[in-house]
Amino acid sequence: MTNVNTVLGPVKASELGKTLIHEHLYISFSGAEFDILMPFDRPAFIEDAVRRVKALKQYGVQTFVDPCPIELGRDVSLMAEVSEKAEMNIVCTTGFYWEKFGLPLYWRGKTAEELAELYIYEIETGIENTGIKAGAIKVATGEPQIHEVEVAFAQAAAMASKATGVPIITHTEKGCCGPDQQKIFSDSGADLHKVAIGHSCGNADPAYHKKIVEGGSYISFDRIGYEMMMPDAVRADNVVHLINGGYRDQLMMAQDRFCHLRGANVLLKAIPMDKETEAYMKKAMEEGTLDLPFTDMFENFFPMLRERGVSDADIDHILGVNPGRFFSGEKF
Repeated sequence: MTNVNTVLGPVKASELGKTLIHEHLYISFSGAEFDILMPFDRPAFIEDAVRRVKALKQYGVQTFVDPCPIELGRDVSLMAEVSEKAEMNIVCTTGFYWEKFGLPLYWRGKTAEELAELYIYEIETGIENTGIKAGAIKVATGEPQIHEVEVAFAQAAAMASKATGVPIITHTEKGCCGPDQQKIFSDSGADLHKVAIGHSCGNADPAYHKKIVEGGSYISFDRIGYEMMMPDAVRADNVVHLINGGYRDQLMMAQDRFCHLRGANVLLKAIPMDKETEAYMKKAMEEGTLDLPFTDMFENFFPMLRERGVSDADIDHILGVNPGRFFSGEKF
């Protein structure tokens, strides 16, 4: 059975248990580290993050995947401390963010082959001098089409996945360009069943979802709870479409939440919201935290699924079976 790199060492894919495939602990947009008016209290953060992650255990969650891009404040030592104290598997990733909010100038000048070398090193040898190894590869693209600068990063991910067997987790802006990502990955030699097309619930069209799953990848509904982006009722209806269509084996779920974010102005400009929500977000981020519990999906979204006829067995399969198969590289 395949081993999965976690921040505390390898774990068998069969032992991951219930898994949230796309969540975050700490996010920091480039430049926020220079803002003396927004200090980061690391001990307080650790305490808060451990409390939030531990709360998931009441629902049987054993693994928390944090696909934080390299340039968005990825701190694997911090992840390891939270993992140890919360007694939760945490999987980190190698890879960068999308063109508008990431992709540092230095790395934009690299070829796909050179980028792949970095990804493979972080998977096989470790990140910086920590010895902590990435367990997946992050790819992010924008909208309404994939930017030419983003292509090499996606190609590199495919090369690294092919070389190491490690899967790819993606970000699609506004649920756009998932099939385009699949084409780049396929053309560059990746196995599409080792790819999870992320934020697909940001697109309301069942035909878009069907194209992704028929293309041979996992589809990730991983922004559950972000009503300003898409009503959860629409997400729930589309979960039912996928299950009834015979695609339960290819669906994974999460919320894309975080415990702490530095760079509030970037997020506020990126996400449409009313003035009341914007005021709340500004205040919360100035204080260093947001009241976004990782347990929300269990308490609010899963009841919506059950009302639509989705069984607990279906939910357990999506959370407990599919991620293990995804990380093991087995076909669905």
